[in-house]
Amino acid sequence: MHVPDGFIDAPVSAVTGVVAAGAVAVSLRGARRELDERTAPLAGLVAAFIFAVQMLNFPVAAGTSGHLLGGALAAILVGPYTGVLCVSVVLLMQGVLFADGGLTALGVNITDMALVTTVVAYAIFRTIVKLAPHRRRTVTVASFVAALVSVPAAAVAFTAIYALGGTADVAIGKVFAAMVGVHVLIGIGEAAITALTVGAVVAVRPDLVYGARGVTAPPLEIRDSPLAPAAPGAVARAGAPAAEPSTATSESPVTSEAPASETAAPREPAAPREAAAVPQRSTRRVWFAGLAAALLCAGVVSFYASASPDGLEKVAHDKGIDAKEEDHAAKDSPLADYGVRDISDARLSGGLAGVIGVGATLAVGSGVFIVVRRRRATAESGRS
Repeated sequence: MHVPDGFIDAPVSAVTGVVAAGAVAVSLRGARRELDERTAPLAGLVAAFIFAVQMLNFPVAAGTSGHLLGGALAAILVGPYTGVLCVSVVLLMQGVLFADGGLTALGVNITDMALVTTVVAYAIFRTIVKLAPHRRRTVTVASFVAALVSVPAAAVAFTAIYALGGTADVAIGKVFAAMVGVHVLIGIGEAAITALTVGAVVAVRPDLVYGARGVTAPPLEIRDSPLAPAAPGAVARAGAPAAEPSTATSESPVTSEAPASETAAPREPAAPREAAAVPQRSTRRVWFAGLAAALLCAGVVSFYASASPDGLEKVAHDKGIDAKEEDHAAKDSPLADYGVRDISDARLSGGLAGVIGVGATLAVGSGVFIVVRRRRATAESGRS
């Protein structure tokens, strides 16, 4: 659904550019609360993975294909604010390096594909998670539904933007029906990819899925000193002997009969009451596995992707929306159209371009998120 230059007039493109800039600014601040030292590098990986999977166009109808938008996937894995940034980085790299999505339409694309999909998907996801039983299956099901709805929601948003600033004289009702109709089908593919990816990560490392926090985690277990009285409402550790009920009441206080030497003996300071410490597991395996999957998708599997135009391209051609489409400013890029210039072998050219794209998106995305994380650490140290 990458909108090219010339579809939307300059005033509306400028307004959506302001909206997109504001969304990115707000997300940069919000992402500070979502990212920590473990998840910041993983957020860059999510952006690279979305870039790779977007290269895998899948057929959805006669002569039409679709691809992942990624807003739902990013929001559920790393949080809604970070999700907006992930998709924005992907769109920026696609527009600058691969001439995919107009540069003057970058604000339109970020507003539609990053902001709308992420906000709609995460709102639906959180609603389902709150109402449904707290199980791992709930996270997967909620991911499917959220992703499914987010794609036609983006189609509706594009139709609204086109109604305000479309450059071709096309009946909006026809645009709406065509866009929503085809993107409902694309949403099914988006939902399947999102649910499979989220479900796989939740099955292996639920602690790394932002949307699964508080859903898949076990109840808090309080580790108490054996000499300390149990705190009200404390949860006993599994397998630990239950504390014997005390005979003391508020009406008959209990006095100690222990020798003075015992009662006077100083105790070591008790550790703060907190959840049982769980050693932090390394994220290296997940990071390398995700990177390998992204490289495989972009470098190998993308060669077998559908060559049919995607939903927006098909609707634009059929309804005449592309009447005033302009050439991309980066059409002469050595990576334009996801191929490396001067390499005649299509498989090698496309695969190498995909690998370069994954690497560039990973580098830029990781850099952004590490800087955001450091700003949060600096702010926290300043307050302390």
